[in-house]
Amino acid sequence: MPRSVNHVASRKRRKKILKAAKGYFGGRSKVYTAAKNTLEKGLQYAYRDRRQKKRAFRQLWIARINAGARQHGISYSRLIHALAQNEVQLNRKVLADMAMNHPDTFKAIVDAAKA
Repeated sequence: MPRSVNHVASRKRRKKILKAAKGYFGGRSKVYTAAKNTLEKGLQYAYRDRRQKKRAFRQLWIARINAGARQHGISYSRLIHALAQNEVQLNRKVLADMAMNHPDTFKAIVDAAKA
């Protein structure tokens, strides 16, 4: 009796991988094994970097707030502490945007924190 192989499912599985690897360089988009390995590694990077992106943005916001705060004679840590004590509910993303694009508003917040 001949061996029964499910060609439909295996072809579908391979086509799915090769379709996702479209645009990769050379054999990485044409050879199934190379495409599968590259795709798996790419998905690992994507998973990792979705978390690293959050860290990178927080780091950027802190640097911007610190630069803005030091222009008004206060350090980042003292500013954040003073805002927390005065119960100012602004997150770092908003503070960084104010420091960059709305310096007058940011100055008012710094003055409120100092007082």
